[in-house]
Amino acid sequence: MLAVDDILGPAGRIAARLKNYEERPEQQEMAAAVAKAIEQQKHLIVEAGTGVGKSFGYLVPAILAATERGEANDEKSQKSSSHRIIVSTHTISLQEQLLGKDLPLLNSVIPREFTTVLVKGRRNYLSLRRLQSARSRSASLFHEPKEFDALQKLDRWSQVTRDGSRSDLDYTPDASVWDEVVSDSGNCMGRNCPTYQDCFYYQARRRMDHAQILVVNHALFFSDLALRRAGASLLPDADVVIFDEAHTLEEVASKHLGLSVSSGQVRYVLQKLFNDRTNKGLLVHYKMRAPQVAVAECLITMDNFFHDAQSYLENRSRENGRVEGPRPFENPLSPALVSLSQKIRHAAAPLEDQTHRQDFVSAADRLTLLAGELEQWCTQAVEGSVYWIESSKTRRGHPRVTLGAAPIDVGPALRSELFERVPSVVLTSATLAVGQSHSFDFFTSRTGIAKAESLRLGSPFNYARQAQLILVEGMPDPSTERDAFEEQMIPVIARYVDRTDGHAFVLFTNYSSMRRTAEALAHWFRERDLNLLCQADGMPRTQMLERFRAEPRSVLFGTDSFWQGVDVPGEALVNVIVTKLPFRVPTEPVLEARLEAIRAKGGNPFGDYQLPEAVLKLKQGFGRLIRSSKDHGMVVILDPRVQTKSYGSIFLQSLPDCDLSVEPAD
Repeated sequence: MLAVDDILGPAGRIAARLKNYEERPEQQEMAAAVAKAIEQQKHLIVEAGTGVGKSFGYLVPAILAATERGEANDEKSQKSSSHRIIVSTHTISLQEQLLGKDLPLLNSVIPREFTTVLVKGRRNYLSLRRLQSARSRSASLFHEPKEFDALQKLDRWSQVTRDGSRSDLDYTPDASVWDEVVSDSGNCMGRNCPTYQDCFYYQARRRMDHAQILVVNHALFFSDLALRRAGASLLPDADVVIFDEAHTLEEVASKHLGLSVSSGQVRYVLQKLFNDRTNKGLLVHYKMRAPQVAVAECLITMDNFFHDAQSYLENRSRENGRVEGPRPFENPLSPALVSLSQKIRHAAAPLEDQTHRQDFVSAADRLTLLAGELEQWCTQAVEGSVYWIESSKTRRGHPRVTLGAAPIDVGPALRSELFERVPSVVLTSATLAVGQSHSFDFFTSRTGIAKAESLRLGSPFNYARQAQLILVEGMPDPSTERDAFEEQMIPVIARYVDRTDGHAFVLFTNYSSMRRTAEALAHWFRERDLNLLCQADGMPRTQMLERFRAEPRSVLFGTDSFWQGVDVPGEALVNVIVTKLPFRVPTEPVLEARLEAIRAKGGNPFGDYQLPEAVLKLKQGFGRLIRSSKDHGMVVILDPRVQTKSYGSIFLQSLPDCDLSVEPAD
């Protein structure tokens, strides 16, 4: 019987395969704990420091558990030992590592056959039927020449693609064209579809149904969990679910268990039926005049509804857009959408071709769904949720109003739909514990896991030798002297960037501060021929990272997405400057509601939530520096509160032990 040490141990199969093998006791300890949790059908929380090799620490026991059937001798043991494993990650980069590197290596060294599949959301796949439909009525669908070219390009690609998914394209398809040809649950005919046997999505489903290891992202997993609450599902049942990057669970779950309907969404659905400006749409193709008039009337109702929402936001909501009670304004839009839906179904009834009729059925279903979501928001139908209104501008400068809602506490949903349903759930990250005692209490309280084994493993890296932590003394307090802090921050950033001749991340907590600082330092960077990459300039995150790695003497200014999930080992990054402690703005609607709920239960919102959340975020930011045993560098914290406030010690105690020094701001 194979055990994890047979694969990961110093005399194991990986050691025999890799010339540069390094024994990792922490990894072996983690793998043993995961194997035990799976075997005993228990939940497990593992904080494993950078360098432990978490992915092998959970993949090896997962693969062994999934393939035990092959070693079982009798029918009874075969049935009891077979497992299906779901591995969920937050970032694409980790998915790529698992599928492109880790799993192929393990497949080559573990002497058992196992199948792995990357599960993508349905809208990643091309629908052959919808492609044919789009080609036949392109004149009534598209307006711009580039759209017709994009459709032809997708048609040619459909004949040579391996799996029909967007990732097989070497370019980003035109959004309006892709939306007309994408596989869509509401526009799917299932086995009645003439292209069912060749369907890319159903081929992927069949691969998923037969795979033992399913790799997904958190967004897809929690979309599935939301569907399960409504009696449907995207993913098959699993015996084991492993969450890597588990520190992001609460936020991702909150987003996908909530609600969001925008004026842009509703307008898009209506104008796909009939766009009076371009005279395009499904109803134009079939020359259905009466429903076109109904769509035009519905668009007017929609404009009035979202205008009322905008007025409420400006005049009666809280400053952050929160809406306190149900029915803040009248909702004539939901009845109008339901009425239009019925007219669309009626208009489609005489059509003999089922594939043509399906487009109408799909549109009618979408209208009904939008009507229900709008009514659910207006009536605040889901208890324990926070409701708000946002206003923004589209790329073309048009106003966009969004009605949002999210559960204040995701714990109950996760408890009932995840922890009580799946026999073994493993949650791991480099940042789950807080403070000197390295407590998991904050994480468990926010995710609703009532009973779990826990394990904390330090990093094998020698932080005392590899990393220096510099605290800057004498800076103004950013919470009470924001302008003075920002003014003094500029020369201090320049000083520490100069010390390492670039090769630095500068991490900010908001875009406006980052933009002002970049503008103030732009001339200084040019004088020294340093390459400044600023997230405020709109460059995609992946492209920024590629340029940072490729171009020597670069400095990257980043906000939220660069605090975590970014891996830059080697000399490219030797300096991480943290401008402010990463406390979130307490007036964000969901956070504000969470803090109110804690206070109502007699808790301390700052100590119970804001502080531990910021500590975990700082640990993530610190973790960008040392990514291998050969890395070295410094982390500089400009925020004086880490020294002047009583809670500052909790931040420092949560970081790895390293060389600490205090330097004056002047």
